[in-house]
Formats: sequence, C-alpha cells, structure tokens
Amino acid sequence: MSQLLRVQNFNVSSDGFGAGEGQSLERPFGHADPGQMFAWAGATASWPNRTAPGGSRGLDDYLTRDFHNNIGAEIMGRNKFSPQRGPWENYEWQGWWGDEPPFHTPVFVMTHHERPSFTLSDTTFHFVGGDPAEVLAQAREAAGGKDVRLGGGAATIRQFLDADLVDTLHVTVSPGIVLGSGSRLWESPEELLDRFHCDVVPSPSGGVIHHLFWRK
Repeated sequence: MSQLLRVQNFNVSSDGFGAGEGQSLERPFGHADPGQMFAWAGATASWPNRTAPGGSRGLDDYLTRDFHNNIGAEIMGRNKFSPQRGPWENYEWQGWWGDEPPFHTPVFVMTHHERPSFTLSDTTFHFVGGDPAEVLAQAREAAGGKDVRLGGGAATIRQFLDADLVDTLHVTVSPGIVLGSGSRLWESPEELLDRFHCDVVPSPSGGVIHHLFWRK
C-alpha cells in the first residue's frame, strides 16, 4: 500500500475527547489542558520543544520521533488552525505556531471559507473545501509519494474514518483525564474494531495507554 493516510500521536481523554469546550485564541484546546494531555511526549528525549538535555527513551520516544517519518503533507480541520468561526474576519491570523510551524510540509486546512495560501518557513498552508476524498487527493499529490498525516481535530478524523480513508492510527489515551464534553473521537476504541486491528500498549511511563490501529 502506497501513500498511507496516518493519524499519529493523537491524544484523547479517558472519555474519548481530543479537546474540550470553549476554544479561544488563548485556549486552543478549550477547557482541556494540553500540557497535561501531552506530558508523555514532552518527557521524551525527542520532544521538539525540549530546551534541556535528557528525556526518556523507549516506546514513548520512538512514537514522538515517528511523527515526521515519511510524511509529505498534513490535513487538519479549521479549528486546529484557528479559533475563528464563519467567514474570515481578516487574513492576519497565521496559526498558533509562530514563524516556525512544526509541520515542515504542505498543510491542507479544511474549511467552508477559503482564503489565500501562505508560507511560514518551510510550511505552506492551503485552505480548501471539498469532501474528505477530494482533500486527500490534493494532499497526496502535494506529498510527492510520501504519506499524509491526518492531524485532527477529532471531528475531522471522524469524517475521514466515516469515509473509510484512514489506513493507520496511533491514539494515546490519558486514563487520568476526564473532560466530559468537547470534541469527541469515540465513546470507546472498540468502535473501530470492525475495520482495524488494534494493539493496546501501556506507556512505560505509566501515564498513558497507546492504541495502535491498522487496517484489516
């Protein structure tokens, strides 16, 4: 199989939410605390934002490093890019990532309100309409033969799952976090077992559980 569509390092709470309610400019994950949800990755030696030496090795570190492996493009929903809803009020907003976004590939932002593409460092953001299959076709062409990463949020991943377009998923569940509401990926990972094999692997750190899915 060539050019996989991959979900990687996507975190959910114990009740299946990838983000909370009340998203804003200051709180891109709503009432969820991203520092708490991504603590497992932040503790690894390969975490890209690490400013001090050290960090853990092993499975968590491998999964953190694998985030960019053979990725040629990313697809994300509009609310991973911006808290704005409806028509764009202006074009000044360029995402939460500053002048050096972490993607390093073309990024296709799914939206009903298109706007001109722009480039920051080695990342170009394209704002595209269309259904999941149409957007995936554009991303695959831009990826130059490499895989495409489906970055989220949860509602966007569900669209691609419902269209049966996802090839592999790595979802990290935080057993100690209950959000109660927000953007939900699933009520139970068993919802995907009709189409995917799944290995469930506790993190060596003990803080999260990794769910690794691949198409049957």
